[in-house]
Amino acid sequence: MAPTRLNAVTGVFSYTGRAIAEELLARGERVRSLSRRDAPEDPLRPLVSVAPLRFEPDALEDALGGASTLYNTYWIRFERGGRTFDEAVARTVMLFRAAERAGVQRIVHVSVSQPARGADAGLPYFRGKVRLEEWLGGSSLAHAIVRPTLVFGPEDILVNNIAWMLRRFPVFLVPGDGRYEVQPVSVRDTARICVDAEGTVDAAGPERIAFDSLVRLVRDATGSRARVIHGPASVGVALTSIAGACLHDRVLTRDEVTGLTRSLLVGDSVTGGDRFSDWVIDNADMLGRRYVSELARNFR
Repeated sequence: MAPTRLNAVTGVFSYTGRAIAEELLARGERVRSLSRRDAPEDPLRPLVSVAPLRFEPDALEDALGGASTLYNTYWIRFERGGRTFDEAVARTVMLFRAAERAGVQRIVHVSVSQPARGADAGLPYFRGKVRLEEWLGGSSLAHAIVRPTLVFGPEDILVNNIAWMLRRFPVFLVPGDGRYEVQPVSVRDTARICVDAEGTVDAAGPERIAFDSLVRLVRDATGSRARVIHGPASVGVALTSIAGACLHDRVLTRDEVTGLTRSLLVGDSVTGGDRFSDWVIDNADMLGRRYVSELARNFR
């Protein structure tokens, strides 16, 4: 029997990287996690090998040795301290160059939905994603680019924390009129799309719904009695800043609110099969039971 391929995946012990690793393992392939820290108690740990995700050219090349495909999920949601989007771009390019030197045959890069529109709106998160797509497009590396919309699943950050707030507060403020759309895609579908990806593809679910409707779906599924109201986006940003200070986290940034209200979290096609409206009912009991912190997951 021919040996199974080795796949390098950034962040197997985090969120999207975990789902990609699980999909690869289910297909009988081997996985190496490029991780900032080991996780000996994680259920996935015995099933994968681990190499350090240390942004030094030689260390990255060593970590990628023997891998046929690199699945890259590395990125930052917002700038903090010395971590900037420019640094994230430079680090990702360093990772890609190390993959080329290590003989990696193919890169699957996780980008974002509507990157050009977001960049045109002046959003640094999207500008960074555009720069990386352009870098890959100008390279000689075989690659695929996957553009997820709003990714949902167990302990995702946005949907889970909406549910957390709806369970605990009597009022939930939706920025603006709430008519802007999202196209939620499950983390399970996202992983499958990444593993099957050819060229540049969306990871977008079968339902395109107004954000106000998404909030109300979560409220009704969890049995919350919170009143959903609308207000200026600036008020929403201010309230999330206050909540973030109390929770020692960044709940939602101004740029994320801008992207949301401009309907950037939609795809140009349907590639996922899991319906958010079904998932939220099936998983209502666990939604929002605890707050999921971005800083705890990816910065601390």
